[in-house]
Amino acid sequence: MNIRDALQLAADANLDLVNVAPMAKPPVCRIMDYGKYRYEQQKKEKEARKNQKTVDIKEVRFSATIEDHDFQTKMRNVVKFLKEGDKVKLTVRFRGREITHAEIGQRVLERAAEEVKDLCVVERRPKLEGRSMVMILTPKN
Repeated sequence: MNIRDALQLAADANLDLVNVAPMAKPPVCRIMDYGKYRYEQQKKEKEARKNQKTVDIKEVRFSATIEDHDFQTKMRNVVKFLKEGDKVKLTVRFRGREITHAEIGQRVLERAAEEVKDLCVVERRPKLEGRSMVMILTPKN
């Protein structure tokens, strides 16, 4: 259809002529209420954003000389975070001369990963960063 005729048709209907597919041969246009169309698009985008899940990184700190009860308490938090769908960053902070025995901290992190292996995947193996050792766990889908 001729552009002038389409514009006249849209004006007669008190609507807008909207170019839907400008790259098509020939270009495709539609006669519609553009304000209403924009409003509906914004509503759809808002709904899509509301349904999105953002993945947070939660951190749980251990010490190299942690006792069993404290370990179990912290592991309850790790399990809770993983079930909520968040990544968990496990950190062992070394104080004073503990850094000379980094393997103790690594054993603590490996033990933690072993306890929750059915809920998560180890994204990053234990790695020494300064005075702390870090490991990241990602929940299984």
